[in-house]
Amino acid sequence: MDKRDYYEILGVPRDASEDQIKKAYRKLALQYHPDRNPGEKAAEENFKEAAEAYEVLRDPEKRNLYDRFGHEGLRNTGFRGFTSFDEIFSSFSSIFEDFFDFGPRGGRRSRRGAVRGDDLRYDLSISLEDAERGKTQEIELQKEENCETCKGAGHPESSPPERCPQCGGSGQVRHTQGFFTLATTCSRCQGQGVHFRELCKTCRGKGRILKAKTVTLKIPPGVDSGSKLRLTGEGAPGMYGGPPGDLYVVLHVESHEFFEREGDDLLCQIPISFTQAALGAEIEVPTLGGTEMLAIPKGTQTGDVLRIRKQGMPSLRTGRKGDLVTHIFVRTPTNLTEEEEDLLRRFSKVHGETAFAGQKEPSPLEKVKDYIKRNLR
Repeated sequence: MDKRDYYEILGVPRDASEDQIKKAYRKLALQYHPDRNPGEKAAEENFKEAAEAYEVLRDPEKRNLYDRFGHEGLRNTGFRGFTSFDEIFSSFSSIFEDFFDFGPRGGRRSRRGAVRGDDLRYDLSISLEDAERGKTQEIELQKEENCETCKGAGHPESSPPERCPQCGGSGQVRHTQGFFTLATTCSRCQGQGVHFRELCKTCRGKGRILKAKTVTLKIPPGVDSGSKLRLTGEGAPGMYGGPPGDLYVVLHVESHEFFEREGDDLLCQIPISFTQAALGAEIEVPTLGGTEMLAIPKGTQTGDVLRIRKQGMPSLRTGRKGDLVTHIFVRTPTNLTEEEEDLLRRFSKVHGETAFAGQKEPSPLEKVKDYIKRNLR
């Protein structure tokens, strides 16, 4: 693939001055900077192409060879263009400092531009009642904030940034071993390319301090364990003028002594007496909001399921409530009086039940004789 003309790439005439070339490259570097075009391959290629054109045209010797012989004239100079962003930033470290300046109050911006702050997580336990109704709650956090003394710069305003003497402002130190060159982050400036003679006494050069902060959280009705609430801008502060991250509050709904949640429904067990089960009844059952009346049909059995509509949990999406699902179990009476036992024996006799404590179960032959006696005579 033939390379494009360097003057055409920068959009300058062939007699352009050094200042014109520099301004043209500045405009393209800002336009196609990788932080402004994340993941866009075309922008990345344009960024590298503009850097290559500027590298040639800013150098009088390379420019002279290019003007006379074109791209072929550069072959013997050893220049092959750029293969990575790090090479570009390293080669033009001073240029990029000039392009992008220093941040507020003398704080230097990153070679790659402003950096967004980290997102933070906060785990919060709430009751099932709060999950059903929703609530507004204040939570207290211990989080890093930009130092008020130095405005996050890490140094006093009277101490301007100086080029790092260890890496020459590139932010990287190169080590050559034979044919291999290894670039590592400068340990003195931590890859920033600058250092300061005096650090902020409040934050000791970190630019941040740990502070307690109270934020207000609005919990909507219907949340469940694992629900995440996002508080925009309440995360860690950004760097080099970048925006703060977000705070994600992860909710954990505590277990309830009576209700169990299943989706938007609430499940519970309701005990009834055997007379209520046999004759039917209307009983009062608890809900999260108070009590409701539940109709027990005649002949209800243990394990039967009865619903009370719209007494469950509200849906986060629609707001519609689920049901209260009651699982019935019939209680067996204990500690009966003699009168109550007599009544039950008489009830049992009416139903043809003759086997109970203190009585012998009739033999199969006796059952046949009894059947003939009752039905065939």
